[in-house]
Amino acid sequence: MSNDFQDMSTAPTLTLDPFQTQEEKKVPAAEQQDPELDDSILTEEERRMVDAFAQQIDLTNSTLVLQYGAGTQKKMADFSESALDNVRSKDLGEVGQLLSSVVTELKSFDEEEEKGFLGIFKKASNKIESMKAKYAKAETNVNEIVKVLEKHQVQLMKDTALLDKMYELNLTYFKELSMYILAGKKKLAEVRNTRLKELTEKAQISGLPEDAQAARDLDAMCNRFEKKVHDLELTRMISIQTAPQIRLVQNNDTQMVEKIQSTIVNTIPLWKSQMVLALGVEHSAQAAEAQRQVTDMTNELLKKNAEKLKMSTLETAKASERGIVDIETLKATNESLISTLDEVMTIQREGREKRQAAEAELRNMEQELKGKLLQIQGGQPSA
Repeated sequence: MSNDFQDMSTAPTLTLDPFQTQEEKKVPAAEQQDPELDDSILTEEERRMVDAFAQQIDLTNSTLVLQYGAGTQKKMADFSESALDNVRSKDLGEVGQLLSSVVTELKSFDEEEEKGFLGIFKKASNKIESMKAKYAKAETNVNEIVKVLEKHQVQLMKDTALLDKMYELNLTYFKELSMYILAGKKKLAEVRNTRLKELTEKAQISGLPEDAQAARDLDAMCNRFEKKVHDLELTRMISIQTAPQIRLVQNNDTQMVEKIQSTIVNTIPLWKSQMVLALGVEHSAQAAEAQRQVTDMTNELLKKNAEKLKMSTLETAKASERGIVDIETLKATNESLISTLDEVMTIQREGREKRQAAEAELRNMEQELKGKLLQIQGGQPSA
């Protein structure tokens, strides 16, 4: 923000020659009939200044009329230019980008889970390290935000103080313009009610063209001066509009300073504490998860071992209650033995029968052989 306002006076001044350096002239106050003008914003001393200044105004001086109030108008123009530079919005885009970056960093800390019993501990270790790395990066961004915000805070505080100075200067220019307008209207009313009225009456009485021209010239000068006063009223209206604009910008800057202060002393420390808490919570959560999975695994092992023990006990009980040889086995063996004996007996019987038949056949064969031999010996053919 510009420092041009620092050397400007906040006391209203009136001059008929705004473009030269001159000492203030002490002018006596004149006793006269004041027109009905609003001078309530002026102090008693300023009212006396207006009355004295009005007596110095010469409406027949074209240069004076042309330059009347121009000094204050020039100061208002310069003031408006400086004010325009100061009402431009403050760029906090860098802060917004850093905030967005931090939000992105803190938004999600999801990790891929590793399956299996050993993955419980490996996953927990990897996730903790990942969170620490992300929190470290986020903290770096937060520290950058603090530096930028502190710079903006200092600048905005300077701007707020300078806006107070601007407001005082604007009030001074407003008073100066009001005093020029009041003095001008006083002089205008005075000339029209006295000098112009006298010239008009003189011209009407004498009928001389030079008297009529003098009256017309003075009337024209009054009209020109009235337009000049009207221009000053327009400038005064700009000053009236500038005051709330300055306060509005100042209020915005003050709110921004308070917001930055709250961010620095409340929000950012809260971020950091939440980071620590989140890390601690993650440690606890992962320890609890590991404990839960270990407990689940232990319970699963106990169930499986109990089932195996049950099966083993039942098998052992069955085995202990079972004889050395099952009755079914003995029965089958007995049946097999009986069948075997029956078959042996059958085979023996058939063998005897075959031997008996063979013996009979052998006897027959022996008899046949003997008979044949006897026949051969006797030389007789057999019948």
